Amino acid sequence: MSDPLPDDPKTGWRFDRDAIGTFRFLRADYDPDSGVVRLVYAFDEGPELVETLRIPDPPRIVDPARIEAIERALHLLHLIAGISYFKAAVPERISIESTVIDVETAALLTLIYENGLGEFAYRNGLSLRGRIRFPVEASDRPEAVALAGSAGSLVAIGGGKDSLVSIEALRTAGVAQTVAWIGSSGLIAECARRTGLPTLAIERRLAPELFEFNRLGACNGHIPVTAVNSAILVLAALIHGHDQVVFSNERSASYGSLIPGTGEVNHQWSKGWSFERAFGEYVETRIASGLCYYSLLRPLTELAVARAFARLDRYDMHFSSCNRNFHILGERPTARWCGQCPKCRFVFLALAPFMPKPRLTAIFGRNLLDEPSQAAGYDALIEFGEHKPFECVGEGRESRAAFAALAASSAWREDALVARFAREIAPRLGPIASVTELLHPDGEQRIPEPIRERIDAYFRP
Repeated sequence: MSDPLPDDPKTGWRFDRDAIGTFRFLRADYDPDSGVVRLVYAFDEGPELVETLRIPDPPRIVDPARIEAIERALHLLHLIAGISYFKAAVPERISIESTVIDVETAALLTLIYENGLGEFAYRNGLSLRGRIRFPVEASDRPEAVALAGSAGSLVAIGGGKDSLVSIEALRTAGVAQTVAWIGSSGLIAECARRTGLPTLAIERRLAPELFEFNRLGACNGHIPVTAVNSAILVLAALIHGHDQVVFSNERSASYGSLIPGTGEVNHQWSKGWSFERAFGEYVETRIASGLCYYSLLRPLTELAVARAFARLDRYDMHFSSCNRNFHILGERPTARWCGQCPKCRFVFLALAPFMPKPRLTAIFGRNLLDEPSQAAGYDALIEFGEHKPFECVGEGRESRAAFAALAASSAWREDALVARFAREIAPRLGPIASVTELLHPDGEQRIPEPIRERIDAYFRP
């Protein structure tokens, strides 16, 4: 392990991952005049770790019920966002000094921390089951605040195909929308502008000490970003008077990577149904009864979403699902698609059965399925000799179905990786589902009935 941080001038504390005993939730506050949120944490007696957000153009709120709901959402955000800092040392003890929580709140947080840090734990050789214990002190169970009025839906936009499909489906259904994102991505801002809808760009700054801790040997790895962003947008929705918070996570997100000797590890757990159900029910029963949190794409596979996106063309030269565009640190690709990561490979493959070849290759600037060097990456996507990548990609059966469809297509069958699939891989697999079989909406979801009725036709195969 690297040398610890120099002694803190106030307390003499120094960062030593293995010596840290307690992670502390110190306080959370919201300034209604500036829209600035401050979330404050610490390890033991170390320096305060202050994360800040700014929710633009906050209206003046005088309704006591809404103020109470905002306060509850602020504390929930504080508790969920702490996962970014807790993971730096994963200490044995958690101290909550900003509020008191009951059994149900502790259960929600344990669910999020244990499962949302699943990939992190696997990569760091840790076992979190039974290790994360949130202190329960409250005995009463406050009911959700009842709110009146609506400013429509606050829809998360991420710059990729999924959120754009949701936005256009809601537009077709006549649902009033404001598109929202967190961070300073120019790519997302351009996609948002392209929608022609009202926008809400939320600034977020992590405590700078976290990056220094990482440099000096803190535990590091993937966190459930969607869980944090969901909590941020619930707070923003209450501040701006929206009655829906809409994400775009498809049912494929509920399935993780099957690791031999370990079991299932889901990189995108907080995009899955387990998180959506638990978080959405908590928001409606404990924070604001009039606020509905859901994913519009939950009943759909990735292939069904790709089919819906292929019917659009206004975003072809603006969207990107390549996660390298959104890394906090490190270099970003000079183009919208790096062409070398699992997301690029999967999105290309998923769109190929539904898009003319010239259009798809124009979007990516190349034909990824005619590059033999990509073979190992595509083998992982179809779970052939390798587990599904730790990325937000579809199930192996979807990738296999897409390859099988392309192998039967005169436009694609001669491409190197498609021909290889048909010649070498398909004969060694069992039955392969057809693309058509995977296009039908199915499974549990939280979409409000009036909206569901209006969008059913939009997604019908």
